[in-house]
Amino acid sequence: MFEGLSEKLSGIFDSLTRRGALTEEDVAAAMREVRRALLEADVALDVVRSFVDKARARAVGAEVLKSVTPGQMVVKIVNDVLIETLGSDAEPIDLNAAPPVAIMMVGLQGAGKTTTTAKIAKRLTDRFKKRVLMASLDVKRPAAQEQLAVLGRQVDVATLPIVAGQTPVQIARRAEEAARLQGFDVVLLDTAGRTHIDEPLMAEMAEIKAASNPHEILLVADSLTGQDAVNLAKNFDQRVGITGIVLTRADGDGRGGAALSMRAVTGKPIKLIGTGEKMDALDDFHPQRIANRILGMGDIVALVEKAAETIDADKAQRIAEKMRKGKFDLDDMAEQLAQVDKLGGLGGIMGLLPGMGKIKEQMAAAKIDGKMIARQRAIILSMTPQERRNPDILKASRKKRIAAGSGMKVEDVNRLLKQHRTMADMMKSLGGAKRGPMAQMAQMFGLGGGMPQPSPEQIAELQNKFGGGAGMGAGIPQNPPPGAFAPKPGLPANAPGGLPGLSGPKPPAGLPGLGGLSGLNPFGKKK
Repeated sequence: MFEGLSEKLSGIFDSLTRRGALTEEDVAAAMREVRRALLEADVALDVVRSFVDKARARAVGAEVLKSVTPGQMVVKIVNDVLIETLGSDAEPIDLNAAPPVAIMMVGLQGAGKTTTTAKIAKRLTDRFKKRVLMASLDVKRPAAQEQLAVLGRQVDVATLPIVAGQTPVQIARRAEEAARLQGFDVVLLDTAGRTHIDEPLMAEMAEIKAASNPHEILLVADSLTGQDAVNLAKNFDQRVGITGIVLTRADGDGRGGAALSMRAVTGKPIKLIGTGEKMDALDDFHPQRIANRILGMGDIVALVEKAAETIDADKAQRIAEKMRKGKFDLDDMAEQLAQVDKLGGLGGIMGLLPGMGKIKEQMAAAKIDGKMIARQRAIILSMTPQERRNPDILKASRKKRIAAGSGMKVEDVNRLLKQHRTMADMMKSLGGAKRGPMAQMAQMFGLGGGMPQPSPEQIAELQNKFGGGAGMGAGIPQNPPPGAFAPKPGLPANAPGGLPGLSGPKPPAGLPGLGGLSGLNPFGKKK
């Protein structure tokens, strides 16, 4: 969603950070460009004015530290103002009330209320081990109640039985009573929507609120609606008093203005953000991390959290052990490719790594996409178990069979085998030392499924260590201690932030299964 804004701001800051010193005219010119970029991203005019005024006032009077360039200082100031605009701290759903905690979902028709209700129910059940009851109060839209019942079975969450002829207020009371009698922790009330805001809709919302006394009222808004989403949030807030916002379809091609505007105009926090159609595609909205992503600084913490949820600990441990012994067969390579896929594919990982915006563009130009991983896995899975364990037995006739079976060419099979040999040699050379880079990488990949989520202290440490890309001035503290910006021992002054667990000026390889993106060729062959 923020890609367009991110590209424009990165272009502005690239020119700034190359300057040794900045004049007031430089700052004014940069702020004009920032203003234009925000307006093009569909951010509300009042929010843009306030944003630019704050940033300009701080940039002109900023005391520039000796260890950072004035350009980096401006980037840091814009980053700080961006975090303030999005809301300084993450505010998750508040369940601090006597059970059953009632959460009322409001919004227009088609914004994704019913699906989001099921996603939140799954999240509360899986992450917080809460007993959740979902109830559909939508008696106007055909099959709305049946849709919630189907989604409930899909995510294994209880739904209130459908009783024909009841009004939304009666259903809300029945849901509260059922939740209390059956010992549920949370009751989610999925209300009806309209295609536009009207008086009957608002009157119905107010009645349901009075009857159910919800602890949270979440406005579900479609990120693609742009400026209209701001008016929507204001109207709902005035009539029913929303406590938070859930943005859906953040994976679409919306321009991100709604997120920046809604928080600033209503003063209500964005609590969750929908990042896809799957039932687990719902993330907490962390203003600092989102601001870092917009400015091309990545989000290492989100990548670590995603890895903690998706990577299988036992499999990762077995691969790590084989890496240490210098053994790496095609089964291991297929497993690593599958892990990249689980983490959101190449595009998803690139979006979370600092300073990867430009590489992402080059990858798109070289036609390296998520399908590349699927093609590589198809080649490996077309081999017999014996061939995967011992690639040396692959001669011409076997390669032809594998190519035909995977729908690829023999040349593609050869490229994959060459890439595997390169990776296997690298594993062997790095795996010998007990505390070498490979051991650290293996240890990193050994953390996975079943691993507890990082603690707040670990998250703070990761933010400090990896919060910014090279030369962007990210992660600069408000009141830094003397020498805070000195280069880390063992790293050149201009070294970019690496991956967790890897020391030294340069990581030993690129992403798993990509052979370091040599020349940006899908199979690692030199151009």
